Amino acid sequence: MSSALFTLPLWLDLTAVAIGAIQGAMFAARLTERRIDLLGVALIGIIVGLGGGLLRDLLLNQLPAAMSSNWYLPIATAAALLGMALLRVFTRLNGLIIALDAVTIGMFAAIGTSKALAYGVPVIPAIFVGVVTAVGGSILRDVALNLPIAVMHVGSLYAVAATAGTVLLVVLFSLGVNIFIAATVCVVVTTLTRLGSVRFGWSLPEQRALGSWKVWRRA
Repeated sequence: MSSALFTLPLWLDLTAVAIGAIQGAMFAARLTERRIDLLGVALIGIIVGLGGGLLRDLLLNQLPAAMSSNWYLPIATAAALLGMALLRVFTRLNGLIIALDAVTIGMFAAIGTSKALAYGVPVIPAIFVGVVTAVGGSILRDVALNLPIAVMHVGSLYAVAATAGTVLLVVLFSLGVNIFIAATVCVVVTTLTRLGSVRFGWSLPEQRALGSWKVWRRA
């Protein structure tokens, strides 16, 4: 095992877990047509809160953080329950869930990439780890709920937003910028890119559009 170049504070990882769990629980609680019970909503919150970090640590060949501290599972559970309560209070604020979703992606992207860099992972694999950390929770959420995986559909820009943020993080880190400043920039860029995709309809070309490229090029 390689020694860490720097140490990420526990509170930062727990904050990302809590925000992810809140967002996941609020997302699940909104699916009233699926009749998910309270335990199911809490479990989805926990999956979103811990899923990205679990995939991150597996890629880094580390003991999952949730298994190395007593704090992760209680924090994720409490945050998921809070997410259910918040849904009742802010039931008409759809933007709240979208904003939490975007912030969750940004925080997990920054933490995943930073942890990879801390263990001496080269910058390209570190970016990959960051992106997987960012979208892993939402992928596991959609699989658990038997929903189409959001990250694979036009208009989500989940992975693109995370990639933009993580690339900027490693560039700034390579230039000697403090890792926490670089991570903060990553969160801001990722969050704004995701919110921009929702607000302005940014998206990558659909597969069918790529398939017909030769046709409209000759037109």
